[in-house]
Amino acid sequence: MDQSAELGDDQYDPFEQAYRCFPLSFCEKSHLECGDKIIMPASALDHLAYSVFDFPMLFELLNPDTGRATHCGVQEFVADEGLAFLPNWMMEHMQLREGDLLIVKSVGLEKATYVKLQPHSKDFLELSNPRAVLERTLRNFFCLTKDDTIMIMHNDNKFYIDVLETRPSEAVSIFDTDCEVDFAPPLDYQEPQAIVEDNDLVKTSEPFSGVGRRLDGKASVESDSQSDYSSKLKQLSLGAADQGKSKAIRSNSVRKPGKLILGSDAAPKESKQQSSENVALKKEEEKFQPFTGKSYRLRD
Repeated sequence: MDQSAELGDDQYDPFEQAYRCFPLSFCEKSHLECGDKIIMPASALDHLAYSVFDFPMLFELLNPDTGRATHCGVQEFVADEGLAFLPNWMMEHMQLREGDLLIVKSVGLEKATYVKLQPHSKDFLELSNPRAVLERTLRNFFCLTKDDTIMIMHNDNKFYIDVLETRPSEAVSIFDTDCEVDFAPPLDYQEPQAIVEDNDLVKTSEPFSGVGRRLDGKASVESDSQSDYSSKLKQLSLGAADQGKSKAIRSNSVRKPGKLILGSDAAPKESKQQSSENVALKKEEEKFQPFTGKSYRLRD
């Protein structure tokens, strides 16, 4: 007699069973917290032994009270009959409490080609190599489900990550596959505000703006040259301010999200025209030299 006839066709139906769920800490398997593998009873393995499935075994988990579902793998079949043990983060995500009813059903998932993730904290992106950390920690996962919030650990720190998108379907297998991984900005990320300097707030001083007088009462030639010099200083200052403002606006217009464009703090070089003007001013200053006449002494 054929073995399938002895067992009945129902033995080859997809596996589906209800269990009372508890955290992994209840069975001293806390080292599995970083991952998506659960502990099931030995009776589940007996049933699955006569079923057709792909390796690894993948399951859909359903909370019948809320309708929330996710997907997972299995680590061992050593739980007590009627019980299943889940990672704590998975129970929180599925809104399950200790002893709640859980539906476990065997499924087949396509291999992932694209995954988009969003860390909850920007601290994850500040790690020395977040992609390497993610690649290493995701080895503890068999599958990902869209809208899930998974938990990974690095250096005893917990990082929660939202699964925003998965392709080619809303639940995918990531076991032994290469797929493109993209990151969205962390939930607590705030884009820096660009500061544009306003000319109205820039105050420039005019050094030596007073009028010079000679001892004989005539107007000093130096006063005109100093006035011109001060006005040129003012023009250069305003020009630098305007130039800085235009650079700030131009940088802000091409700025992309998540990318900062920093300007240069290097001092501008002196142009040839400015150098020649400085020489001319120096010569003007040398024309007038007060108290340079000869001295005379009265005879006794």
